[in-house]
Amino acid sequence: MSGTGAEAGARSARARALAVLRVRSRATALALLPAAAAVILLAGGTTGHLTGAGWDVARGIVTACAVVVLLAAAGIALVVARARPAVSPTVPVAEETAPDLYRLVRDLADRLDVPAPSAIALTPDCDSWLEDRTHPAHGPPGARRRISGPGGSRAADGLDASGGKSPDTPVAPVLVIGSPFLWWMRVGELRAVLAPVVAGTGPSAHPDIAAARRFVRGLDAAVAVAAAPGRGPLTRTVLAGVGRVARLMLSGCRVHAGEMERGVAAAAAERAQTVDYGLRIVAQEQVGLAYAGWDRLLTRVALPAWRMGRWPSRLDAGVVAALTELSRRDRLAAQNGAFASRLGERPACDLLEEPGVVDEAASLLAARLFHGGPAEPGPDWAPVDWQEYPDEVVDRKWRADAARLHRVLDALGVHRPGPSGPAAHGPTLARVLDHLAAAPETIPAPDAAPDPDPAPGPADELAPGFDLEDDETTLPRPEADALAAGISAELAREEQARPAPPAPTAGQGPAEALWDEGALPLFPLQPPRTGRDLLADHVVAMVCCAAVDTAGAAPGLDWLDGPSLLVDGERAADLVPRVLSLVEDGDPAPLRAWLTTLGIRPEKPVRLV
Repeated sequence: MSGTGAEAGARSARARALAVLRVRSRATALALLPAAAAVILLAGGTTGHLTGAGWDVARGIVTACAVVVLLAAAGIALVVARARPAVSPTVPVAEETAPDLYRLVRDLADRLDVPAPSAIALTPDCDSWLEDRTHPAHGPPGARRRISGPGGSRAADGLDASGGKSPDTPVAPVLVIGSPFLWWMRVGELRAVLAPVVAGTGPSAHPDIAAARRFVRGLDAAVAVAAAPGRGPLTRTVLAGVGRVARLMLSGCRVHAGEMERGVAAAAAERAQTVDYGLRIVAQEQVGLAYAGWDRLLTRVALPAWRMGRWPSRLDAGVVAALTELSRRDRLAAQNGAFASRLGERPACDLLEEPGVVDEAASLLAARLFHGGPAEPGPDWAPVDWQEYPDEVVDRKWRADAARLHRVLDALGVHRPGPSGPAAHGPTLARVLDHLAAAPETIPAPDAAPDPDPAPGPADELAPGFDLEDDETTLPRPEADALAAGISAELAREEQARPAPPAPTAGQGPAEALWDEGALPLFPLQPPRTGRDLLADHVVAMVCCAAVDTAGAAPGLDWLDGPSLLVDGERAADLVPRVLSLVEDGDPAPLRAWLTTLGIRPEKPVRLV
């Protein structure tokens, strides 16, 4: 039954591919139509059948139109053929650096009776797919790329794995694997997850499907070339026409191309049913877990480091730590013996010869894609190990935020409370508490109406028992709002002053930049935050600095929640609600009680950056 379903999906994909190619044929026929008419008129004139002044004028007009149309069609075809299709940013994995991984993929392809992928690459995301990289603009065969890591700089084979074959020899697509899968999944689980992906190489080898995909990718690349900025007026006008024609053809084949890809996916899924079907159900659960751990690690752990100019060099290893911690806190997972036994099996990262080097390359690429950081390490963009994260990231972040908080207080003219002497001029937590704990102004309730027994009004009807004499409307807290606005402005100035990494425009960058680097970061991790949220973060940072300097606390790393304060080796998880009471309500009592319990001295100056 699965074979029948796979064949049906493949037939549907081939039919849709032919429909896409018919769009190309119609466009070609339309471009040749004026030339055919010109040939008929010219032949009629030379044979003496179509003579006379009228026919001579028609011949001249049609011939001129044919020349213009042919030149325009040739130009459009040249742009479509030479435009470089964008590829996904990935880390190439050479066969000599992962022979076991290549062997697993080839064995899987043999079991599925499909061609093996031409190469393997890793993406810093929780997904896997096949990608065609046979376009000549993607680089010559055998191109090599350097990957830097703790083991030194090494060369890795380029992903265009045609290996010197002739241009007419079909080349299988590249298998792109999500790097978190390699570190979290076991070998059997990875094979089960990759089975439907690798099965897609079978339909991809069909000439009609391959030609239809090349045509669609060429049109898409031509549209990108036409939309690229930085062109002269004449070039921009010409490319605007090219882009209009390319978009017209894309709209004509978009539905067919989508149905073709769905047919290919259906055929691949049906073919993969025979490989590790039972294990694939368990593996899909691990895919969801890996995605959850990866998302939490990026947003709560990696993002603070990236903003400090540091990039964690072992993100994939951090996924394992985060998910292990999640299972430890989850009582159901802890009671599940299968979960513990699974961790004893061989992880898929063992299929790599040097997993640390690959993890570092994937971590740097993740910082590039999700944060827009530089493509290479530098003085202001250095890697950080997990052991150094508390001191190099957490402590520095707290003190930078605390310093920013006091700079804004200075700009607002807030005095520095404290005893006489040098301590009066130092940055203290008491200064922040006293400023935010100012009593908010209130609007007194309006006087009661002179009528001793007024008739029921709208207030009485909508809210029975509501006493207007006891109502006081709290105004927005000007102290907190002014401080939040100052912090937001200070952060905006720092962001503008930070030099942006060079970003070449599409089509003008180096050969290695196969995607539009001007659009980085591709996937922003966090939406813009409100001023109150930023203020709460800065007050938390100030409290943590005071705890470290006056009460012997220490910065720490929580794999699920990011930077954390450790008091006597335990994470202080009850700080944020008390800070929010101060920031939102102006109530310092919960925070002051917490400080007293832990022995934190708010009147003592703290060390800033």
